[in-house]
Amino acid sequence: MHHPIRNGMPAPELGARGWSKPWSDDAGGACVEVLKLDDGRVAVRQSTDPEGPALVFTPGEVSSFLTGVKAGEADFLL
Repeated sequence: MHHPIRNGMPAPELGARGWSKPWSDDAGGACVEVLKLDDGRVAVRQSTDPEGPALVFTPGEVSSFLTGVKAGEADFLL
């Protein structure tokens, strides 16, 4: 059964292949995993909960986020 891709969907419905871990904590445990979808959107999940929900972002949302991080707009999180 095909499920439409949507924000908050169970990550396993997006498949097991193609997830990468570009960011991880220093302890090597909790990682943010990302998957670039065929339509250009990006899915994000928590590696410690791969069966949990995936957040799905548009290319524009990802671009805005990365631009903001590079500009220091998220430095308050540190």
